[in-house]
Amino acid sequence: MGVGAAAVVLAWLAVLCTYDIRQRRLPNWLTLPGAVVIGAVAAVTGHGVAAAAGAAALAALYLIVHLASPRAMGGGDVKLALGVGGLTGVFGADVWVLAALGAPVLTAVLALGAAMRGRLTVPHGPSMCIASAVAIGLVVL
Repeated sequence: MGVGAAAVVLAWLAVLCTYDIRQRRLPNWLTLPGAVVIGAVAAVTGHGVAAAAGAAALAALYLIVHLASPRAMGGGDVKLALGVGGLTGVFGADVWVLAALGAPVLTAVLALGAAMRGRLTVPHGPSMCIASAVAIGLVVL
């Protein structure tokens, strides 16, 4: 990934984090175009299958959780999983797994901290974005 592409991806992830923290939702106009662009760029650069597999696998896992407990996992998280799953899938299974496992662990840690301050919930989207960026960064660096 070139510097320009990395900057665009990091900006997208930062906007998603900020929006979810402030509004407690991830809107379609942020999640879905990102997933489409990631998929298109991956396809053009020869990584389409890896991106599609990563997107489908992560979105399927998130969809199962969402259907089982909609209050625990929002629809925006499921749609964001398409983008970050595709993004991390491009970098390989190890990056995908690290991001997929890192996000719920980070959310759990943040939830413990929030509970100590009397807050009952934390948004999951920022953890998805941070875990994806860190997982990719560990491979690229």
